[in-house]
Amino acid sequence: MEKFKSRWEITKDWQFIHVILGLIATFISAFLLAKAIISKFIEATSTTYLVLLVLGTLLLSYLIIKITLWLFAKLYDRWGVTYRWELIAIFLAFAVTGSTAGRLSNPLMDLIGLGRDVTSGWIYWPVRILLIFPIYQVLLVIFGWLFGQYTFFKAFATKMVSRMGLGFIFSK
Repeated sequence: MEKFKSRWEITKDWQFIHVILGLIATFISAFLLAKAIISKFIEATSTTYLVLLVLGTLLLSYLIIKITLWLFAKLYDRWGVTYRWELIAIFLAFAVTGSTAGRLSNPLMDLIGLGRDVTSGWIYWPVRILLIFPIYQVLLVIFGWLFGQYTFFKAFATKMVSRMGLGFIFSK
């Protein structure tokens, strides 16, 4: 355990929660992907389905972890984080923010009268994307704070807004 802690630069026990949450998120994502793929080909009630679901979940979990570790190696210096466990916190904050912004945009579209069933796709999707953007920026900073990465996400959101030509929002 000490070797694992030193590899991820975990200095306090509470920091280990990011690793646990990262593994849980990995297995849930792998399970949902495997379920979606396998259910296209095999009926969900068969024994073969369950075996393939378990094997698919394990294989996809392995692939997700390998890709994530590769990304960590690339982004560690680029993002200027102090500890490796912070990368897990940052990835989790991005995942939760994106999912939450996507979930919140649908009821907001219905609220303003542009529901998917009553609006043309040519209008619905551009408006929804424009609606998601400010929600995402606010949620990014909030979830960044919750995951202990407020400084990183405030700078990230500011940089993203500035690159889109909206830097005047943050100018003093």
